[in-house]
Amino acid sequence: MSLIKKTGTATKFVVALTAMTALSACESWIGDDEAPPLPGERLSVLLIDSDLEPDPRLADLKVKLPKPYKNRDWPQLGGYSDHAMHHLDVGGIEEAWSRDFGDGGDDEARLLSTPVIVDGVVYVVDIDYMVSAFDAETGDRLWEVDVEIPEEDEEAFGGGLAYSRGRLFLTTGFASLISLGAKDGTEYWRVDLSGPARSAPAVNEDAVIAISIDNQTLAVDPATGEKKWSHAGFSEVAGMIGGASAAIYKDVALVPYTSGEVFAIRVSNGRSLWSDSLTSLRRSDALSSLADVRGAPVIDRGVGYAVSQSGRMVALDMRSGGRIWDRRVGGINTPWIAGDYLFVLANDGHLVAMTRRGGRVLWLQSLPIWEDEEDLEDPINWVGPVLAGDRLILANNLGEVYTISPYSGEFLGKIEVSGPVRVPPVVADGAVYIQTEDGVLHAYR
Repeated sequence: MSLIKKTGTATKFVVALTAMTALSACESWIGDDEAPPLPGERLSVLLIDSDLEPDPRLADLKVKLPKPYKNRDWPQLGGYSDHAMHHLDVGGIEEAWSRDFGDGGDDEARLLSTPVIVDGVVYVVDIDYMVSAFDAETGDRLWEVDVEIPEEDEEAFGGGLAYSRGRLFLTTGFASLISLGAKDGTEYWRVDLSGPARSAPAVNEDAVIAISIDNQTLAVDPATGEKKWSHAGFSEVAGMIGGASAAIYKDVALVPYTSGEVFAIRVSNGRSLWSDSLTSLRRSDALSSLADVRGAPVIDRGVGYAVSQSGRMVALDMRSGGRIWDRRVGGINTPWIAGDYLFVLANDGHLVAMTRRGGRVLWLQSLPIWEDEEDLEDPINWVGPVLAGDRLILANNLGEVYTISPYSGEFLGKIEVSGPVRVPPVVADGAVYIQTEDGVLHAYR
């Protein structure tokens, strides 16, 4: 993981954080069966000051998940606008195709935008903001468009894609929000943001919502790009690379900021309904002082869930903003909700199964966090999880894709892809898509 400093429309690395990594890891979903990569129990010193301990009162509780369903589309970061995808259906999985879609990222400029899939078409954007459309069944390229980049911002990165009603919406690291036609990439409008985009926009029928790295949010009309409202949180000097999109349910958006704040905002008029702060009560070092809500919040059945880097996870009543529960759990990935359970990639390489109602830990699985375990060198960074076909799918910067049982936390299987994986897998119409840092999209169905 790395720390970034905001300087106008440019984003520069200032500190490499190797003391902690984000999180991943294996009946074989794809690949051969194999034993857990690290047998034995690993206890982290971070457990001393966290709630990452299985609750003994849940020792006899069996995880029961909702029946898998086939989601036809994955239109924006996190799936649907509320990011509550539950249990997705996939069939027997093998690689159907893989395609180069453009220039990949590197240590200086990360490729952090995720694919979106709608009506049998996969849309991706490369590090230079070339947007491409592929046939989801065959992998054939349908079209590509190079988005014009200002000369002074040629090294910008960040942002991503979302889809609604025949339009693609692209946020960029050069502080723009752009509307493109989904059929051929025709540009319809372009508006300026207050700073580089942290992540992909969030969208519903009424608004496109973009968050910039200076903790300002802009909502515009999807058809015209006309400004509807704006909102500002507390400014932060630094935050994690990448960022979270807002979660939207009906007329309320749950907007996260690098300051650790989350705001519930009325989509129709921009009125702030309530807010909360996910900063840690104990800040022992520079890393724990970063309260960044980098994983996107989730809204499900009237409750909002959010987790911060600094070690706080909350469940919030969406009407009042009151805390339903509060746990000392930190992370930088989007929590995954399925039925009555939450699955979270927590800090220091722990995959956690929690109860939705009380936030109690059912099981905890430790994942490898160093390539060189003996000398504690070369950190492993994890993304996910995604629940599909009775498996939690995770991936890492070594190009490994793991599956883990949601019922017990046991490792089930592992495959390797063409390069580092920096964004979570995407599932649509029974297929799993893995995007790698080197600009390759792998489709499994």
